[in-house]
Amino acid sequence: MDFYTDIRKTVVVLIIVNKFNICIINIYNVYMYKNEFYKKYKKNVYSQNGEDGIIEELLKRLNIKNGWVCEFGAWDGKHLSNTFKLVEEGFNAVYIESDKEKYKDLLKTVRKHENIIPIHAFVSYNKYSSKSLDNLLSTTEIPIDFDVLSIDIDSYDYQIWQSVKKYKPKIVVIEINSSANIYDLNHIHEPNKYQGTSFAAMYNLAVKKGYKFVLHTGNLIFIKKELFDKINVNYSHPSENIITAWNKTAATGV
Repeated sequence: MDFYTDIRKTVVVLIIVNKFNICIINIYNVYMYKNEFYKKYKKNVYSQNGEDGIIEELLKRLNIKNGWVCEFGAWDGKHLSNTFKLVEEGFNAVYIESDKEKYKDLLKTVRKHENIIPIHAFVSYNKYSSKSLDNLLSTTEIPIDFDVLSIDIDSYDYQIWQSVKKYKPKIVVIEINSSANIYDLNHIHEPNKYQGTSFAAMYNLAVKKGYKFVLHTGNLIFIKKELFDKINVNYSHPSENIITAWNKTAATGV
């Protein structure tokens, strides 16, 4: 039985019991969504939802002071970036941007930060395409196990990460649709049907790829499972590290 089958049954039981005892739902609310690590370390320098502080703390616990990151769509490399703070601290970066005008803005940033490798491309989720993430990164010196991958394209995030076979980043920050029913395994981005991907679907993909869930910021943050014990992020159940749900449907599934 997978994680989200278990948690959905737990939620249903608690809601039923609550009809007879209001204290039960209060316990549920304390247990679910408290996300203490996020509340303690969230910080924005360039990021949108506290990712700068979260990533900083995770790298500190992994004793990583320099390395490589990759992010797309990068725009100018700074706007709502989850990794540009690291670039300013000396990390090397591969930034990928498909829009012609935004790529020009990225090149302006590159002039001041030569540790950025800019790529003008639309990343394909077809693993055989020359524009797949594996193939694009293969044109650079980024190592196979680079430090942080940030995917935020408001659409095929799931499919692109699914297509990556060669590269094994230590930390993955990936966008989901946080307003979607978090238990819906079928909610995977598909035009005219599903916008973005649900928590459950992305979580299960991460597990299949050998990653463990760290926390939710609006994005999901995962780490390679062999590194999880090193970061000392503790929870009794992963649901503790989900940020307060965007809406009732996402929280309850009903």
